Amino acid sequence: MDIKKVFERFGDQGVFVKTGRKTDLDGAQKAALNRKGNVLFNSGDVEGARRVFLTTGYTDGLVRIGDYYQAKGRKLDALRMYWLAPDHKKSEPIIAQLSFIIQKLLKEEETCNE
Repeated sequence: MDIKKVFERFGDQGVFVKTGRKTDLDGAQKAALNRKGNVLFNSGDVEGARRVFLTTGYTDGLVRIGDYYQAKGRKLDALRMYWLAPDHKKSEPIIAQLSFIIQKLLKEEETCNE
């Protein structure tokens, strides 16, 4: 079975890429940016807050963004935030769900190719 073909059917639905880079921010700069991110999040600008929290690596903020995505049914986006936080307690159930789906797809593909 060609596993690559299994995933080709999903086309251009986005990618899941973990990025990690160190920022050259000192503690005061991070704190100021995190406060700004909290203001953005509380005012409803979740994407703006996400950018800030990704820049500073603010784990509590990333988890809150993940919770927001989870509530909106955006499981992959939630997983990305939980993974970057890292919050294994919240990421592992999503990983288990995705693993189940992948296993099911692989079995369907095997059945279709028989």
